[in-house]
Amino acid sequence: MKLSILALTVALGLGACDAYAAGHSSAPAIEANGILTNADGMSLYTFDPDTATTSACNGGCAKSWPPLAAGEGAHDAGDFTVITREDGTTQWAYLGQPLYLWINDRKPGDTTGDGVGGKWHLARP
Repeated sequence: MKLSILALTVALGLGACDAYAAGHSSAPAIEANGILTNADGMSLYTFDPDTATTSACNGGCAKSWPPLAAGEGAHDAGDFTVITREDGTTQWAYLGQPLYLWINDRKPGDTTGDGVGGKWHLARP
C-alpha cells in the first residue's frame, strides 16, 4: 500500500513537471559574436518597415526572409515576445522587432542579409 501511494505521488509529480515544461518557453535566440542567432547558429535579422509587434514582411517577402517561427504554446520569455502574423502564424520578436532568417545565408555565421535593400539588419542584443 505504501509503495502504491509513493508510486502515485511520483507519477503525479512527474506529470506536473511535464505540464510546466510544455507551457514554458525559453529564449528562442542566442547571442553569438555580437548578433542574435537561432539555435542552429543562423543569423537573425530585423526589417525597418516593421512596427512594434507587427510584421510588414508577408507573402513573397516571407519566402526570402522566413519568420523565426514560434511553436505552438510558445509565450513571451524576457525580451522575446510572440507576435501573430497576418496569416495567423506566430513569430518571435526581440524588443518588439520581429525576427527573420535570410534564405541566402547557407551556414551558421553567414551574415549576407545585413544591409539588403537598406532595410534589413542583423539583430543585435
